[in-house]
Amino acid sequence: MSQTTPNSASDMTEDRAKSRDVAVLSALLPFFRPHRPLVIVAVVALLLTATVSLVLPVAARRVIDAFGSGDLALLDTYFLIAIGIGILFALSTGLRYYVVTRLGERVVADIRKAVFDRVIGMSPAYFERIMTGEVLSRITTDTTLLLAVVGSSASWFLRNILLLSGGLVMMLWTSPQMTGMVLLIVPVILLPILALGRRLRRLSRENQDWIAAASGQASENLLAVQTVQAFTQETTSRARFSDVTEHAFSSAKERIFVRALITILVICVVFSGILGVLWIGATNVRDGALSAGELVQFVIYAAMVASSAAALSELWTEIQRAAGATERLVELMQAEDSLQDPTSPIEARMGPIEFQSVGFSFPSRPDTPALNNVSFQVDPGQTVALVGPSGAGKSTVIQLMQRFFDPDQGRITLGGIDLRDMARSDFRQHIALVPQDPVIFAASAYENIAFGRPDAPREAVLAAAHAAAAHDFIEALPDGYDTYVGERGVMLSGGQKQRIAIARAILRDAPVLLLDEATSALDSESEAAVQNAFQTLSQGRTTLVVAHRLATVKTADVILVMDNGRIVDRGTHAQLVKKGGLYARLARLQFASDEEDRRT
Repeated sequence: MSQTTPNSASDMTEDRAKSRDVAVLSALLPFFRPHRPLVIVAVVALLLTATVSLVLPVAARRVIDAFGSGDLALLDTYFLIAIGIGILFALSTGLRYYVVTRLGERVVADIRKAVFDRVIGMSPAYFERIMTGEVLSRITTDTTLLLAVVGSSASWFLRNILLLSGGLVMMLWTSPQMTGMVLLIVPVILLPILALGRRLRRLSRENQDWIAAASGQASENLLAVQTVQAFTQETTSRARFSDVTEHAFSSAKERIFVRALITILVICVVFSGILGVLWIGATNVRDGALSAGELVQFVIYAAMVASSAAALSELWTEIQRAAGATERLVELMQAEDSLQDPTSPIEARMGPIEFQSVGFSFPSRPDTPALNNVSFQVDPGQTVALVGPSGAGKSTVIQLMQRFFDPDQGRITLGGIDLRDMARSDFRQHIALVPQDPVIFAASAYENIAFGRPDAPREAVLAAAHAAAAHDFIEALPDGYDTYVGERGVMLSGGQKQRIAIARAILRDAPVLLLDEATSALDSESEAAVQNAFQTLSQGRTTLVVAHRLATVKTADVILVMDNGRIVDRGTHAQLVKKGGLYARLARLQFASDEEDRRT
């Protein structure tokens, strides 16, 4: 189980240079470019809203001064103008909300797709360094935070900048003297923002990391809930999740405190400043230096500037959090994969599979060789079996054959072409796999079989199920082939999952067949039926079989015996039994055990 530290499964964030400002948000610009018309409309609506907002105080001044002069006709005119400005303000505000919110939803949806598109194509080596739950947290939690900013806070931030700058200009036009006093307050408002903003951003990033760690911890335990309960480790799992969650809460608490501190300082300064300006303005009206309308106009602008400054401090914290979320998403989108397709790939062609002096160690265990100088060839139409004790390197051969990893030494070729010289998606289309741990999706039985060939006719899907000895149990399910089998196939037994995976490989009808313990979870009767299907299926196909149960590989053209990452022997079943050695010992133990089982 993972330790309770943020990003504990990944060293990706430890070596990067953390940005100290919101410049990382520029990484979002490519997602706005395809939606330029919406951006333009949003900017126009934003400018219109800000302009109308700045005109409203002038209208209020005209109304008040007209009321003071006693000119009722002029008063009626100014009231009508004010109502028109109010209606225009409402329309522009509604337009801004609609366009900006829609733009935010569109951009965040594009970001989510871009992140998923990137991650789904990463090699298994990448997922040795990062927890799946953390990736899911970034796709969901971080993009939700971005949505709040892109779809709302960003436009409010720009609007308040316009109101702040425009309000200051209008204040200066109304009363330069009082404007000078207000400007003395602005640096006092900005200082706490600048001083505490950087700390707030660091805390926001830390909080998001802990949330991701909590998501990873929950995902890991929930996916293994049966194992957790079987070993009565519910209390331990609860304690670990509680520990991570408490860390997330502690970092959030500190972030909230800093944000509250900024708010307190800004409000105190703004409130005191407004009262001071009102006092001086009232004195000017008394002395005749200002009209009552001009004072009202100035006060509205002052309140507008003050509220904009206060809002900017609040919105700045949201943008700081968005910068942290963006940084985490950019890490996923820019993550370097250890495997790369060639810039000019060679078209895949079928032919013999050849391992030439292959040596390999998993990235997480670089000092422990999984394969050591492995060489063999599988000719077209030939069936080659890999046998040996657990940990001998058999499944590693299957993984390298699909280029989930690249060998550290030697080369692997298909049809005489190095796998590294072909596009992975190209040559993998010619491979059908039955893995050791069958993967069943949260869908119907039919959809699971058709996964590798979605356009296959229903007759072909049913034929594949028949060949894999899966038809009878599928038909017995509540809705037959349309039965929802649950997440990871929880409604099915281990043998049923494996037979669906076998049917999926049969339906794919690929020229290369990889069977990694494909019958390990089957009963003897089902195994016999599936073996007959495999013998028919493997005719004319290049087949590589990994098996612990030697009865399933007796008919293989060649059997490779592996031990400690090396091929220690090779031959047919009869040759290897006659020769003695590791294979003969395994066969003697296994077949004697099978005979004993039949007797009992």
